[in-house]
Amino acid sequence: MNPVEEIKSALRSMIMSALEKAQAEQALSIEAVPDFVIEVPREKEHGDFACNVAMLLAKSVRRSPREIARIIVDHLDKEAVLHLDRVMVAGAGFINMYLRPGWLYSIPALVIQMGEDYGSAPRNGKKVQVEFVSANPTGNLHMGNARGGAIGDTLANVLHYAGYDVEREFYINDAGNQIELFAQSLEARYLQLCGFDIPFPENGYAGQDVVDTVKNIIASEGDSLLAVESSARQQKLADLALQEKLAYMRETLRNFGIEYDVWFSEKELHDSGQVAAVIEELRQKGYIYEKDGAQWFKTTLWGDEKDEVVVRANGVPTYFAADIAYHKDKFKRGFDWVINVWGADHHGHVARMKGAMAALGFDPAQLDVILMQLVRLYRGGQIVRMSKRTGTTVSLDELIEEVGKDAARFTFVMRNPDSHLDFDMELAKQQSMENPVYYVQYAHARICSIFRQAEALGVKWDQHEKTDLSVLNQAEEIDILRKIAEFPMEVEAAAKTLAPHRIARYSLDLAALFHSYYNHFRVLQEDPVLQSARLTLMKAVQIVIANALAIVGVTAPDHM
Repeated sequence: MNPVEEIKSALRSMIMSALEKAQAEQALSIEAVPDFVIEVPREKEHGDFACNVAMLLAKSVRRSPREIARIIVDHLDKEAVLHLDRVMVAGAGFINMYLRPGWLYSIPALVIQMGEDYGSAPRNGKKVQVEFVSANPTGNLHMGNARGGAIGDTLANVLHYAGYDVEREFYINDAGNQIELFAQSLEARYLQLCGFDIPFPENGYAGQDVVDTVKNIIASEGDSLLAVESSARQQKLADLALQEKLAYMRETLRNFGIEYDVWFSEKELHDSGQVAAVIEELRQKGYIYEKDGAQWFKTTLWGDEKDEVVVRANGVPTYFAADIAYHKDKFKRGFDWVINVWGADHHGHVARMKGAMAALGFDPAQLDVILMQLVRLYRGGQIVRMSKRTGTTVSLDELIEEVGKDAARFTFVMRNPDSHLDFDMELAKQQSMENPVYYVQYAHARICSIFRQAEALGVKWDQHEKTDLSVLNQAEEIDILRKIAEFPMEVEAAAKTLAPHRIARYSLDLAALFHSYYNHFRVLQEDPVLQSARLTLMKAVQIVIANALAIVGVTAPDHM
């Protein structure tokens, strides 16, 4: 249930009736009513809701927006909307509508009744896939993977809350050149650790994690692979190493609060013939041509500066070819909406992938890509590039170990994905109001403390539906009520615009309203009516903060 949308619907009906009345009385000559919006203004001085219909009508009606707005207001039936206080024409022609606080007094009971479902929408029957992280299984998960994981998982939570049937997927890049080089690197380390003096492959995977993986293989297989022919040895080493790397990724991501529904293998795409089949399909449709021994896809049809190779001159399909087959497979599985979370360095890949889907007969509008910028780690004001443990890049599991899952996830989600993120590791560990995740979690814990104090004092609070909330007439209380009323609308907006950071920002805003209120007003006091009303308000705030944190994948603690 969305209380704000219910009010907006009533206001829209009132304005439509006013337009019909003005038309009937020939005060306005309207050919067609434009698709106007009723929204919550940024500044509360501009009312609870504002409408732009007058400005949209100005050109066709040939009158000034303010004049049109005045005519509409004069024809309004203000009794049609419960709690409507006054309507004013403002600015260039906005219709600003002010409501009496009464419309907000039903919100806490609704929140308490719905509990963890408050903010959610009914199932809409639409199937969505969110694919994120999808790191090469050749090394540790890094900060880019970490940010992508937090963003992707939070977005999946948002979409589920908004009524979608959501499936999380990890695409395993277990085929192609990087796996061949990985196998060569493993073999070199294996032979070196078995006492052979051989060179390491140029541009090979030289990280300590590869050495550790080979040591684990030797612990289980011994030197038995020395007697095996090189190609078979590489294949065996790669298979064992991929098993270990994928197990590591599953465990690390699980510790980060992420559970995938599907782990999809790129290798299976090749083995099943889907890559070859999609290339042939595109060729039959006239989108593939040969040049210099390679096969090219006409990506310039969708804005690329040059066409893209899908099969190299040596006959090996490119990663792009496999990705086309993969995305075709997604749509063939029946998803209504396919969403990818990619690093910003893949920006050039978006248009060509949408083009490939269009060429295959799918609607490219059903494919969306979130591009996220880089993460820079800081400690004590200094950029952190290397892990203390391995001397290489800091991994996700090390970050979780040092700052914790909650702080890491909240920090990664808090900013818009298309903005660069500076992650202050010292701040993330602080138990202070300067730490954003602590700030929100502390609000929840403080409210829990209020109820523990109430119980210790023998205060009984269990009849919230009978509580008189009209005594909540302080401006700060009205602001809190309005904010919790907006939560379902915020979830809906975050889902529609693929903006999971909105939920983190919302939780910060609500926590700020609570902390300010807590510092100025007493909840537990002598007036039993006011005390009951404020406890009801606090319970509603507690539930909404917990729901917002749950979407972000962060715990809502009872104590801090």
